[in-house]
Amino acid sequence: MSGSDRPPVALVTGGGGDIGRAIALRLARISGGVAIVDRDEAAANATARLVERAGARALAIRADVSIARDTAAFVEAVEARLGPIGIFANNAGIEGVVAPLHEYPDETFDQLMQVNVKGVFLGLKHVIARMMQRGTGAIINTASTSAIRGRAGLAGYVASKHAVLGLTRTAALDVAGTKIRVNAVLPGPVESRMIRDLEGQARKSAIALRRDVASAHGRPQDVANVVAFLASDEAAHVNGAAWVVDGGMTLA
Repeated sequence: MSGSDRPPVALVTGGGGDIGRAIALRLARISGGVAIVDRDEAAANATARLVERAGARALAIRADVSIARDTAAFVEAVEARLGPIGIFANNAGIEGVVAPLHEYPDETFDQLMQVNVKGVFLGLKHVIARMMQRGTGAIINTASTSAIRGRAGLAGYVASKHAVLGLTRTAALDVAGTKIRVNAVLPGPVESRMIRDLEGQARKSAIALRRDVASAHGRPQDVANVVAFLASDEAAHVNGAAWVVDGGMTLA
């Protein structure tokens, strides 16, 4: 957070999705306003309305996080309309398909790299540049437990989330000496449209997601609560960390 008496402005990418919406609503309780970015304009607007009902200022923006000019434009718009970004939930991402690596579609792999990796990179680049002017801020990248383990049939997704964790750690080093912190949250399976799609694909293929399908799913709010902690001053000494939110699944 900003360390000032004024609550920081929060920016949430992928804010129209299940996890993104939960993050936006949770950050509404600790911020001076929430900007919601999503490629689905209707979904972004729906989240913004919920944030406003919760008593916070909201701004919905339709944008593609994988396009540099879009990212530069929405960062500029947020700071112009809501104020300096103090919290950035770098959350936008897609899941791709379920297929063995030797059958994995090239175009799907490329799309995952564009959205999940380049999108996170661009968000970090443009938001950190603003935060460096003020010397403070909290960034939370949404990775996945797929960032620390392999998963059959999810080559593109797993590779992209490993990259998100690498970007998180690199960014944390690059802002060393400031009061900017960069961390990652690593959700396990969460009850959401994304996990339902992946499980539906797995059931139609010969690939089993094993423990992921059999285990109880978390809630979007479980992830949002950790994001809010990492955004808060209580996490002032947490930097470059990977916070697993999976109910202990990775221990199995």
